[in-house]
Amino acid sequence: MSRGRVLGTLVDIFANCEDDVGVHVISRKKLNEFIGRHPVAASPLDAWYKVAEHAEWRKYADVRAVFPSADQVGKFTVFDIGGNKFRLIAVIHFNTGKVFIRYVLTHQEYDRGQWKND
Repeated sequence: MSRGRVLGTLVDIFANCEDDVGVHVISRKKLNEFIGRHPVAASPLDAWYKVAEHAEWRKYADVRAVFPSADQVGKFTVFDIGGNKFRLIAVIHFNTGKVFIRYVLTHQEYDRGQWKND
């Protein structure tokens, strides 16, 4: 699926659930800090956030239905952001509806694997 098509699909999903109360993403601060260092990540991270905050994820399959490239790595869910340029690493508590953003990394930082020690 092309990048434009994926973003179009995400926008469609967001438009259809604008009034829904979804998961609680904790916290926007990590996204903003990363965007401060990597401004090119602003648009794809904002798109991810808008979709995630309106998502109703009850299990990992629900995440994959919205983000097919998401991977489960131990306790983490890893999202490819910005055409595989960035990684958003989160812990999702499906029972409480909370998504804890643990790391936002460049592809190079992700490949170093230090985040796995958390």
